[in-house]
Amino acid sequence: MTDLAQKNCDDLGTLEKLGKEGAASFLGHLDSGWTLDGNTLTRRYKTSKFAPALMMANAVGYVAEDQGHHPDMALGWGYLEVKFTTHDVGGLSEKDFICAAKLDAMGLAG
Repeated sequence: MTDLAQKNCDDLGTLEKLGKEGAASFLGHLDSGWTLDGNTLTRRYKTSKFAPALMMANAVGYVAEDQGHHPDMALGWGYLEVKFTTHDVGGLSEKDFICAAKLDAMGLAG
């Protein structure tokens, strides 16, 4: 499989909803902090204070804008939670895993 972090969401053709096996296969290419929860790919990053979590949220926002694929985020003192899903397909698609891989490649501590 091609390195997910090198792919771009805009280059994908028609999106397909991934089944459990497809999602699990893609999950194997991500850092261990990512989890599957039904139709959502989630990672919770822990930080020492609020400011680092806010900076991480801005970095995630940059990737989201660049890829045209935006996660839900929860931000608070000492954490940032990022959740990807593809609403257009009603579940997970390759886009979710591409964006997660790009965050992994950035080396966000979590």
